[in-house]
Amino acid sequence: MGDALERSEIGDRKPSDVSVVICAYTLHRWSELNAAVASVREQTYPAREIFVVIDQESEALLERARREMEGIEVVVNKAARLSGARTSGAELATAPIVVFLDDDAIADRNWLAHLVETFQDPRVLGAGGHIDPLWLRPPPGWFPAEFNWIVGCTYTGMPVHNGQVRNLLGANMAVRADVIRRTGGFTAGWGGGSTRLGGPRGGKAVSEACDETEFCIRASRQFPGGIWLYCPQARIQHVVPAQRTTWRYFVRRCRMEGTAKSVLTGVTGSRDGLGSERRYVLTIAQSFFRYLITGNFGRAFAIFVGLAVTAIAYGQTRLLQALAKTWSGERLNCRIR
Repeated sequence: MGDALERSEIGDRKPSDVSVVICAYTLHRWSELNAAVASVREQTYPAREIFVVIDQESEALLERARREMEGIEVVVNKAARLSGARTSGAELATAPIVVFLDDDAIADRNWLAHLVETFQDPRVLGAGGHIDPLWLRPPPGWFPAEFNWIVGCTYTGMPVHNGQVRNLLGANMAVRADVIRRTGGFTAGWGGGSTRLGGPRGGKAVSEACDETEFCIRASRQFPGGIWLYCPQARIQHVVPAQRTTWRYFVRRCRMEGTAKSVLTGVTGSRDGLGSERRYVLTIAQSFFRYLITGNFGRAFAIFVGLAVTAIAYGQTRLLQALAKTWSGERLNCRIR
């Protein structure tokens, strides 16, 4: 491939080929964090090292993790928020493959083994697996599986078999360490916002919606011929708290996604930034009519609302970007005159 990656000892499939990075930011998810770490420790394919990267402002979490997590590399996020934490962990990793797991996720025992297997193909830049929702409260009947991305999980419309994808989902992804370092890592705050979605007990910074997508597109451009793979056998469970099953959260998350997708297309162009989304819209359109025909009006309505809110947020952000660009150009012309 162009700007080819050097072949490493990945082909030997040694148990020391993997560094695992878990990013955390709140003491409220201490029990979930411990479960995530325990699931990595119990892998049939052991990791060389496990890093828990903690935000600078989470002093209580940092102190407790350093005190109680024996054998774990507990480090401070040198940058800000999730994107910075991922890059901070990857910079410290010594293995040729860096695997990321959310702090509220539990990995299947063969998770790492399946992910590492994909790297036998030298074209593979990274691979991701299947993410099952672990509902702490049964999901409402209106919640469609097509919108499981709202809670950070695999959704209807994604590939169901092994194959190439445009981007990975950050809760469950493995990337060659060289790819991360040579692309400069994940771009912290590229979306411009910083509000936590879901409150102090959970959620994602608004600036980081689509950060994995931006990273994967950027890496694909730097390494032409490289591919990203989806490996459904590499499974994890992602905890979904009750507050993420409300209409309020649903709408807010759709609005955030639309805004982030608008920023993404401004950075990468609509061809790369919206390629997968165009196919997804066809899928949910079919689901919408299927739910109507079968009488599941709640899910049909949720699809309509979700798509509408996302599209409106996308359009509003694109308009604001265009106005800001025009305003900046006019101010520059005035200064020149």
